[in-house]
Amino acid sequence: MALTNVEIKRATPREKRYTMRDSEGLWLEITPAGKKTWKVRFKAQGREIKHTLGRYPDISLKEARLKRDEIRLELVNHKSVPEGTFKALAEEWFERQVVPVRTHGHARTIRSRLDRLILPYLGDKPPADIDAPELLAILRRIEDQGHVETAHRVSQIVGQVLRYGIATGQARHDITADLKGALIPRKPEHFPTLTDPKKIGGLMRAIQAFSGSVVVRCAMLFQIYTAVRPGEMRKAEWKEIDGDLWKIPAERMKKRRPHLVPLSSQAIGVLEEIRPLTGGGELIFPSVRSKTRPISDMTVNAALRRMGYAQNELTGHGFRAMFSTIANECQWPSNVIELQLAHVDKNSVRAAYNHAELLDKRRELLQWWGDWLDGVRL
Repeated sequence: MALTNVEIKRATPREKRYTMRDSEGLWLEITPAGKKTWKVRFKAQGREIKHTLGRYPDISLKEARLKRDEIRLELVNHKSVPEGTFKALAEEWFERQVVPVRTHGHARTIRSRLDRLILPYLGDKPPADIDAPELLAILRRIEDQGHVETAHRVSQIVGQVLRYGIATGQARHDITADLKGALIPRKPEHFPTLTDPKKIGGLMRAIQAFSGSVVVRCAMLFQIYTAVRPGEMRKAEWKEIDGDLWKIPAERMKKRRPHLVPLSSQAIGVLEEIRPLTGGGELIFPSVRSKTRPISDMTVNAALRRMGYAQNELTGHGFRAMFSTIANECQWPSNVIELQLAHVDKNSVRAAYNHAELLDKRRELLQWWGDWLDGVRL
């Protein structure tokens, strides 16, 4: 029998995780902590496929059913694929490497690029028959429409599919490696920021005097003190704080690797200030409208506009550039700065070594940064 909104609202936590089934593969999972998560299960090509749709009440019963139907339609449209083709390889890669680890929204973006920009041209060919000039012609058509970034994204998807094919014995060569230097370079992403110590001091004073929400003021300070990405700050949870260390799980990091953030005395002070307000929930910086949702991705920028900073003068993401610029100017080692910014070393062994060995050095860096900010604020 299908679920009702009343049943879902009345569902309470138990000692063990349990589920409430809706219909056509959709169910709601309730944890002992009270989290309610929508999930869906289908069978396709003899395999069981599972999706996590998101949290209730962020996603309503009606929305969960619509998402379930969208996924089922996608499976129907792609279930009959000839073996040995690039399309067959891409479908296998998508179900095994994308669906289990990407958010539903990100998976849909990849699915869309496959369906619109890749498979119509390469789908019916065996992977071994696709060469670099053929792929380059596809990518240049995208570039000619003014979508340089999309061309690079499409090349990345094709490369990931082919590398998966090499690992599974279904492809022999990653042709995207032969395209190096053939595409129009991406435009570097520059976020408006402040680099003049006097102006940074003015920013810190403006934040301290901010008359809006305490949660928003603390969010801005915490992001500045930790130099994390806006999304990492917004979705921070109390359970991730371990004394003077913030342990961000891999699924919330841009590069999908866990990240350790040493907390300066200033950052800890921010947490102590906000704990009486939000410490009873999961999120450190929840939305004023819902304790289960983080502040929006526009909250910090809106606060900056309210304080008089124009869009082309400063953004929340610019806090990281501010930290990087000042730390580099003050002669901190670039590898320590880059590691603190979670810019991943391409050498995975060296990256793992650095992450462990440089934690103390990064702790020194962030404490110096907090003290430096205190100094320019006076």
